[in-house]
Amino acid sequence: MADHAGMGSDDTAETVTIPGVSLSGYGYELGPVTAPTVVGEPDELRFQILDVTGTPLTAYETSHEKDLHLIAVRTDGTGFRHVHPTLDEATGTWSTPWKWADAGTYRVYADFVPDVADGPDKVTLTRTVEVAGEFTPTPAMTTSTTSEVDGYTVTLDGNLTAETSSELTLSITRDGEPVTTLQPYLGAFGHLVALRDGDLAYLHVHAEGETPKDGDTAGPDIRFAAEAPTAGRYLLYLDFQVDRQIHTAQFVVDAGHGTNGTGTDDTHSDTGDDH
Repeated sequence: MADHAGMGSDDTAETVTIPGVSLSGYGYELGPVTAPTVVGEPDELRFQILDVTGTPLTAYETSHEKDLHLIAVRTDGTGFRHVHPTLDEATGTWSTPWKWADAGTYRVYADFVPDVADGPDKVTLTRTVEVAGEFTPTPAMTTSTTSEVDGYTVTLDGNLTAETSSELTLSITRDGEPVTTLQPYLGAFGHLVALRDGDLAYLHVHAEGETPKDGDTAGPDIRFAAEAPTAGRYLLYLDFQVDRQIHTAQFVVDAGHGTNGTGTDDTHSDTGDDH
């Protein structure tokens, strides 16, 4: 997967290439996240991005049509959501209407580019949010490369190998017919997020090809150039748009060891591309 500014207090290869494992990094911190604490309670989710002096960041570069991407997912990989909050420039506070559908422990990710001189190309920070109530974790127990969502069938083809760039193709059909009316969403025909099972390290990826224009359509295939940083299991979430409706397909794939790794080159299933 294309390099993405990573989080952490040191400069090891792992922290540089694997974002979304810390609440701070590259001189920024994801401040406390305020959100509903119980299921079904409508309120707002609010937070600030703070610099090294504790001052809220208010200047952001637009990345994939938005100044900040907010991802939330329960720690068992369920309940995935991708939204775009609104910034109060006077206070540096991001906010969005919010309601939890299920109890549990959630990871919230803020993905952004600071609009500052000599700043990082991309920052992804994360915090944990607890939602009260009884729940039974339902982690993925097996791999899956086919997803049924809102009447669409999405299949993933390709093998993911650690430290090696691989091509993945996601194909979308409906009632057995190819879907050729995919509309641009966030500057691409598909928007893929991958989370590494075990630590939920965040890998934000996008489709290959030129940036589509308003009114363009495509399908049924969306292609991604993918490189997993390590072997292991990954949870994938594909957002795509048809008739101005966003749909999210989910997959579970295993990345095999690369030829430079410590294990055999056993290529299993697949995952995403570059943000």
